[in-house]
Amino acid sequence: MADRLRALRRIHLEPVDRIPHWEHFSNPGFVELVTGIDPYEKPRSAALTAYGMLPIDLGFPIPATDDPIPRPRESETVHVDGEGRRMIRWGDSYSWHWDWGKGFATIEDVLAYDPLEDMDQRDRPVVASLDYSLSVEELAMQFQGGPPPGPGAARAGTMREGGYYNTLFMWPLLTFGWEMFLRLIGEYPEDCRRLLAGFAERSRKLYRAYAMTDIDVMVTHDDICFASGPVCSPRWLRENVYPYYEEFFGLMRDQGIKVLFITDGNADKVADDLFACGVDGLVSEPFTDWKALAARHPDKVFAGEGDNRVLMRNDPVEIEAHVRDLCEMGRRYPGYFLCMGNHIPWNVPAEAVKRYFEYSDQYGWLS
Repeated sequence: MADRLRALRRIHLEPVDRIPHWEHFSNPGFVELVTGIDPYEKPRSAALTAYGMLPIDLGFPIPATDDPIPRPRESETVHVDGEGRRMIRWGDSYSWHWDWGKGFATIEDVLAYDPLEDMDQRDRPVVASLDYSLSVEELAMQFQGGPPPGPGAARAGTMREGGYYNTLFMWPLLTFGWEMFLRLIGEYPEDCRRLLAGFAERSRKLYRAYAMTDIDVMVTHDDICFASGPVCSPRWLRENVYPYYEEFFGLMRDQGIKVLFITDGNADKVADDLFACGVDGLVSEPFTDWKALAARHPDKVFAGEGDNRVLMRNDPVEIEAHVRDLCEMGRRYPGYFLCMGNHIPWNVPAEAVKRYFEYSDQYGWLS
């Protein structure tokens, strides 16, 4: 059974009864298999029932209502909408279409942009679509859901999280698109630094606001890595990105808030720097060498070593061996979470997902 307090204790490196799960989960077939409830007919009921049955302490999505949702066609893994935009099957529906940067046709458009003159992002498809023109106090009230207790307040102690997708690197990526952002990095380094400084002002206000709330943990995200390693060189990140990370994460640390950093890909060449910036834990993918990383930083939080490619093959012997190996890591390191780092998407066989949780129940108990 899920237990968010178990997750919080793990993040604080405190004893727990079993290795907790932090999963990235969107597999309606498995939900139906274990609950007997059709997740398209009763999405909330199916998810709540599964959540009550499974040890997924963090990361299990619960729909807001039981309103039925359209069922994707089994054969339609790629969907083309009325405007000719292509999307792929994702969970119980389809992904969005990648059209970030569509408002910037030329590099001149990018260079003319000023983030400080465009602080209200509520109608922009940038994931963290907030009104950054608000005061820090107004943002803090939004995040707290009422008057914030203020700096120095006692933490909630209930695994109350803050979350931020656009720490810094995501801002120019989602605003300008990949091609324009990479041109900006390579051809216009001074303008790139200027624009990053402007984007950082949005993030600075957000972190200052969260520092006034009673959250226990800040989950912060920037996809700075591909499967092969960092998008930009470690040197570029140290010069242009990490100084802001140190500032932002320091605001959390000063208030006793744990910082967990999420990136896609292989984090081997960025992890040490992230920890030096004040990160308490790393969530990434199985491309990362988690064993080497945990050996260097045994007092950090880790999630993402599980590999869904093992589940895709649906070999019971291979799945059992994989879970035993993951659980051995979880016994060795007090901040380790079981986690399929490359997701449990809709096309992973439901029977394989079931075996994964059954084996984790067999090998993941610590007391």
